[in-house]
Amino acid sequence: MAKNLKFIALAFLAGLAGAWTYQQLFVSEQFSTSEEAVSMQAPFQVSFDREDSAPVSVNAPMSFVEASERSTPSVVFIKNFSGTDQRRYSIFDYFFGTGPTQRVSTGSGVIISSDGYIITNNHVIERAETIEVVHQKRTYPARLIGTDKNTDIAVLKVEAANLPAIKQGSSRDLRIGEWVIAVGNPFNLTSTVTAGIVSAKERQINILGGEFPLESFIQTDAPINPGNSGGALVNVKGELVGINTAILSRTGSYTGYGFAVPVDIAVKIANDLIKFGEVQKAIPGVDVVEVTPELAEEMALNSLDGVIVTHVIRNGAAEKAGLQRNDVITRIEGFEVTGKGSFEEVLSYYYPGDKITVHYRRGKDSRTAQLTLQNLEGGTGVLRREFFTSNILGARLETINTLEKDRFNIAYGIKITGLTRGYLRDLGLNNGFIITQINGEPVKNPEQTGQFLEKFSGRLRLEGFTANGQPFMQSYNVR
Repeated sequence: MAKNLKFIALAFLAGLAGAWTYQQLFVSEQFSTSEEAVSMQAPFQVSFDREDSAPVSVNAPMSFVEASERSTPSVVFIKNFSGTDQRRYSIFDYFFGTGPTQRVSTGSGVIISSDGYIITNNHVIERAETIEVVHQKRTYPARLIGTDKNTDIAVLKVEAANLPAIKQGSSRDLRIGEWVIAVGNPFNLTSTVTAGIVSAKERQINILGGEFPLESFIQTDAPINPGNSGGALVNVKGELVGINTAILSRTGSYTGYGFAVPVDIAVKIANDLIKFGEVQKAIPGVDVVEVTPELAEEMALNSLDGVIVTHVIRNGAAEKAGLQRNDVITRIEGFEVTGKGSFEEVLSYYYPGDKITVHYRRGKDSRTAQLTLQNLEGGTGVLRREFFTSNILGARLETINTLEKDRFNIAYGIKITGLTRGYLRDLGLNNGFIITQINGEPVKNPEQTGQFLEKFSGRLRLEGFTANGQPFMQSYNVR
């Protein structure tokens, strides 16, 4: 019995010794590792001394409260009233009050000046008959100042004073991995804030319309849903860095990626619309494509950065500066050109008449050229394009620009835009159609052309080009 007790005591002591050893060697090591992991996620700057590397710095915000408080008062709710719901109704619907109603779509906007200018997306207010802006429970009728389909930006104006204009940040300085928050009104839920990081920049997703779509989106994983369009993307200081525009989704709701127009582009577009009524687009006079691995191999390029010149416009800025087809543009002023997105974004900062230095490669040679950027008419001044809007025609008629003249090899013409129900649609014409002659006479002035078409009756012959460049000639009997 005594012998058995000795064995039990020895076993017990051995167990204690083993437990103590395990505690010292493994548990304390795990505790140390967990503590380090928690510290690396801590919401403040922290560093560790390591023999094999430099100190690690982590900059995560304590919270998004300050950014939310600064930005939320500047984001508004927008209602777009755009005609009557076209669903089929029976006579019972009228008796029970469920007959045809005005169609209403909603979105968001951002106050950019205290006197009532608001920036939003073009698709938020597209086809609107009337627009209302709701801010802090007050509703204001809004006037449309201008739109730009190339960037999906629009500007509204409400008659109010001392509104809380948002503070502007810089999208150029925004870095991948930086915290951002999206402020808007998804699903009609006003003043909603979501957070995420910048997951990419200069994204091109081929969703924009217009003649010269400018896509250089900020990509973020901050949840963005229908109704967020036109709202604010802000940094942790509450400064505006982008205008939320689109989501990548198969369902119509957020599934991981949202896209915003960089604020440096959006504000420049907005200022142009407010000041000039039209975007002052600066044209370098070239068409370009991305450098793909296949093109790099074919052209013996040792980098996939830059853009390749595929076409030089006659008498354009690039031709005058000596650029040629297959030149590879790598830098504009101090901005590196990594692809078509960055190329278009850099150019969007400038105005016609600005002089820029372009760095490019021709074969194995590195070269520079001085370009004087042009406007859409080939000049260097402020562009105020002629146009004529007609409810009878159901369209806006405007003069064609230099790039369209070059593309169609024509000296003049009038283009149809903003087509709605009306005379021109009844004739079978579409947006982008260019009229060069009416009854054998050249067409050059939008107002004269519009007034002639409004009053004309008889045999009408139109000549021109379709939006995709096909020659067109058609005769009509007009009463």
